[in-house]
Amino acid sequence: MQKNLKPPFIWDYFSDQPYPLKDKKYKRLKRWNSIKDMLPLLLSNIIFFPLSIFTMKLFQDNQVIEYGIGVNLDKGDKQIELVEELGVRHLIIRMPLWDIVRLDEYISFAKSFGDDKEILINIMQDRENIENHNLLRDNISKIFNGFRDISSEFQIGTAINRTKWGFFSVKEYLDFYKIIQDIRDKDFTNIKLIGSSVIDFEYHYTVRSLFNLYSIKYDRLSSLLYVDRRGSPNNTQMGIFDTKNKISMLYALAKLSTKTENEIYITEVNWPISNTAPYAPTSELECVSEDLYNDYILEYLEIAKESKKIKRVYIHQLIARGYGLVDDSNNKIRKMKAFYSLKEIIK
Repeated sequence: MQKNLKPPFIWDYFSDQPYPLKDKKYKRLKRWNSIKDMLPLLLSNIIFFPLSIFTMKLFQDNQVIEYGIGVNLDKGDKQIELVEELGVRHLIIRMPLWDIVRLDEYISFAKSFGDDKEILINIMQDRENIENHNLLRDNISKIFNGFRDISSEFQIGTAINRTKWGFFSVKEYLDFYKIIQDIRDKDFTNIKLIGSSVIDFEYHYTVRSLFNLYSIKYDRLSSLLYVDRRGSPNNTQMGIFDTKNKISMLYALAKLSTKTENEIYITEVNWPISNTAPYAPTSELECVSEDLYNDYILEYLEIAKESKKIKRVYIHQLIARGYGLVDDSNNKIRKMKAFYSLKEIIK
């Protein structure tokens, strides 16, 4: 993937994400060009951010939670046996638009897990496809056609509120999503589209993606809900927002919006593991021991389950030395404590 991501965006192979943008001039220019989206962002949040807080205790559901895991093409076929051992049925596979030349490899990789798995394809954006709408249309049609017998669920975008991933405003994401939705509506009506893929507790971006004048709809609402990288999922932000209340507020936003169905997928969660730099996705300050990783994942999954408002949670990801369930250093498989805990939960 690294060789195909175009500068100034550079892929960090160790932590499986782009590096922060180092070209400050480019970043300022793109942000300035997106300044017009600040007004609708502000206006939508003046109304719906507080409204979702005031109503979040009113909305109830009875969702039965499902558990999933992220698997990556570059981690190889050894994941197949590990997935079978876990007993997990729900997989999420990244399909980077900048790696479209390897589409057939991604298709073969998805097929290798067998017919009994439900696979969510995460279409990851890049700046070229965001700016070139004709290229995007062509690539999306190729992806939908390629996976038509494998998956009917596609998450559109990832971490859309992080500039290192390519978007500089929610408007850019909405334009991007609308193009993809139009292709789906015309030629692939069986496909479910999942968005808006905001990362962390930054719901002001989620609000903008859910309350707008675009003719769009998410068949599922997705969130990359990392709660507190420095500690327990019972820790709070803004005074009252622990994991339980963050889920309740997210669900309230879904209920209040006409742009989404009420089923929520949390498509990424993990904790960074101590002494694994450069593989950890954060600094050592945010890292935790493998034992705490296990405890926090169990707490998080229990909170999501007891909320009865979450349809599915995907742990990111199966093999990742700095934040996953399995360490494959030196070509050896070492299953961490959290691997066995998830296996028990699924069992």
